[in-house]
Parts: sequence; C-alpha cells; structure tokens
Amino acid sequence: MTLRIKVIAWMVCLMTATTCFAQTDDAWNRDYQRIEQSIRQPVFADRTFLITTYGASVSMDAAKNQVAINKAIETCSKQGGGKVVIPAGEWHTGAIRLQSGVNLVVEKGARVCFSSDTSLYPLVLTAWEGLDMYNYSPLIYAYQAKDVAVTGEGVLDGCASREAWWPMCGAVKYGWTQETPEAQSYGNRNALLKMSDDGVPVEQRIFGPGKGMRPQMIQFYECDGVLLEGVTILNSPFWVIHPLKSRNVTLRGLTIENAGPNGDGCDPESCDGVLIERCYFNTGDDCIAIKSGRNADGRSRNMPSQNIIVRDCRMANGHGGVVIGSEVSGGARNIFVENCEMDSPNLDRVIRLKTNICRGGVTENIYVRNIMVGQCKEAVLKINLVYEPSEQSQRGFYPVVRNIHLENVNCESSRYGAFIDGLPDSTNVYGIYVNNCCWNGVKEDGNLLRGQMKDVMFNNVTINGKTIQ
Repeated sequence: MTLRIKVIAWMVCLMTATTCFAQTDDAWNRDYQRIEQSIRQPVFADRTFLITTYGASVSMDAAKNQVAINKAIETCSKQGGGKVVIPAGEWHTGAIRLQSGVNLVVEKGARVCFSSDTSLYPLVLTAWEGLDMYNYSPLIYAYQAKDVAVTGEGVLDGCASREAWWPMCGAVKYGWTQETPEAQSYGNRNALLKMSDDGVPVEQRIFGPGKGMRPQMIQFYECDGVLLEGVTILNSPFWVIHPLKSRNVTLRGLTIENAGPNGDGCDPESCDGVLIERCYFNTGDDCIAIKSGRNADGRSRNMPSQNIIVRDCRMANGHGGVVIGSEVSGGARNIFVENCEMDSPNLDRVIRLKTNICRGGVTENIYVRNIMVGQCKEAVLKINLVYEPSEQSQRGFYPVVRNIHLENVNCESSRYGAFIDGLPDSTNVYGIYVNNCCWNGVKEDGNLLRGQMKDVMFNNVTINGKTIQ
C-alpha cells in the first residue's frame, strides 16, 4: 500500500469516526429526551384501603393473609383505585395479584414474607426465560392492568434459599439433592424449549406442580403504567422484577439483593418505554438484563425491547451490570445508560450483549456514557454472538449487533478492555464505537477481538496508560 493510499484510508476512518461520534451526541440530545418525556407515570385515586380491614393479621398464616390482601386489592380496584396499605409488621402470604388502579404501599417497618408452599401460587399465563407458558404465579403478578404500583419503604422478602425454591434449579450449590421432588434439570427446561421450536400452542404448555420452574418475584404482564419505588426486594426464587410486554414502566430508588440462581435484578422483556433510576443491584446473575423473547417464541412475538433509560444506578455482584440478551430474538433498540457506578470482584462484565444463532434479532442503537467502575472480572465491554453454543434448539437464525456507542466508561481493574466474540462465518457485529475511555489494571493488557466484525473503532481510549487504535 502506497503512502498516499494509507493517508486516504486514515482520513476516511477519521471522517467516519467523527461522523459517528457526532451522531452519538445527536442521539443523546434528541432521542434520549424524547424517550424520557414519553414515559407516562401511573396515576392513582386518593383512597386508602388497609389490609387489616379485610382480615389480614401478623398472627395469621400465609394462606389466610393471601386471601385478605387480594380481597383488599380487588375492592380497591373495583371502587376506582387508590392505595392498599401494608402497615409495619411481618406479614406472611402467598401470591399477590395486583389489579388496575392499585398502588400497593409497603410501609416502613413492614416485611412481606412469601411462603414457599407451591399450592399458594396458582397457574397463570407467563413466560420463563423468554418462552411463553403457564406456570406458578409470580409472587406479585399483574396481568393486563393499567396504572399499578408497589411503593414504600418496607421489605419484600421472597424467602428463597437453599431450603426453599432455589433447589429446583438442579444445582447442588443451591441445595439440590437426589431427594428434591421437582427441578428444571429433570428435562423440563429443555421440554419447554422443544415446545417452542415445535410450535406447541401456549395453552398446552402447562407447567407448575412437579416441573420445578421457579416463579419470578414480581411480574407485570401486558401492563401500561407501572411504578416500583422505594422498596427493598430480597431473596427471589428466580428473576426479581420482570416487566413483560408492558409499556410505561418506571423503577426508582429500589434496593435489590438476590444471591440465588438465575437471580437477575430486572429483566424488561418486549417492553416499550422503561426508566430505571437510582436503584441498587446486588445479584447472583445479571443486574439488569434487557430481553425480547427466546428463539421461535421471540421471533413470532416480534416485540423488541425499546426506548429504555438506565441512569444513576449502582451495581455490585452480578454476571453483568447492564446486559442485553441472551433472550433477544425480538430485538432491542434505543437503549441509553448513563451515570452509573459498578464495583465488585464478583461483577463479571460492565456492559454485556449476548446472543447466538438460535435467536436471530437485531440489537442496535445502544448508547452508554459516564460509567465509573472500580473492578470487574472479565471485560468492560463484552459482545458475544456465540453464547451458550450447545443450546438444544433450532439453529441458523443469525443475530445482528450494530451501532453500539460507549463514551467515558472508565475501569480500574479487569481482565480485558473489550471482548468481542463474533461469528466465525458471518460479519454480524459492526459499528462499535468506543470513545474517551480509560481502562487501567487490564490483566491481559488489551482487547480480545475474535470472529468476524467490522467498523470497530476506538478513539482516545487508553489501556494501562497506552492509547489504542
């Protein structure tokens, strides 16, 4: 290559990078504000319903309190909505069903303890790892409701542990033994995957008793106008917060601690308009994982997760801080992450995108800025298109990851800076722009880029004090 050609190529790359970084500014100034202004907050009537009025008592067992709490919610909703108040004290219950117009207020000093008696969790229409099915009700569940909330300064305790719920995952470290009566590892997870691939109608995908598919802690299914604010949420059987096919979702000022298996903090799935702000995550899996359905179900649903803002949050332990995937067959787009802090020797990645050729789908228009990281185990940015390569599902659905922007994402300790694992036979990762980042304490002293990709650009990025290109 002649010097003149080299200079022209360098100038083209510089112009491309300059254009892309200008587009990043436009997205923050235009699209971010549009999304922020479009997320509708729920509105509630000025009425108050105490659960004690409907028979709840701290001295009652879970089954009786479950009836009383759900009666208070039903009455509140039928009378036009308002607050259903759980006062200070320890309250044992089974599944709670939220209804339109109801703000469930867990007051300071209140602790809601959920029973592990599976008979208190009726079968409901839900999804499990992005696959539609009927299963145990989530501990708090709302279906096709408008304007619903859980707020307050109290505690929601799923009471999952190595003795309750967690053994169903089938792992010895979470309490599974040969005597565990039901577990997903007894073929039930793969059976659900096969039902999806085979196009089995959802009405025939009946799980629940004997199948070992743990319920989510909180799920909003096809809801519009959702608020979770202030409460502390502990010890979920499975994913903690799961907005599913919902719109106008706000999570604010939550404390989420869950060390269990598949213990994701929040998993917006096929949602449009989500704001997550000022929350603390300390989890046994991804802190925030944005999803849109798995494999055939996700492609058929064709509902991307989109118009999402994550800001001013703190992440400790977790497989990833902010994650997209892996159940992202419906796509993900227009996602903004800013002003977060992450730091833990048990935080694996900062920004993580994961998918595979069972999924398909397009992940695009992801913007991340102003992230301060003390330490993480593996990489600041991880993009993986060969995630879970032995998944027992149909293959040949090639995912695309494009237009990913990181700016001022700084880290003091990791194994790699960026780790991009592209497909070996197709260029499906492109348009990755990393700008003004400082990555120190990088044990491998660089990035790991393998597989096929193009237009991966680093501008003013230093690793261990050295500027990289």
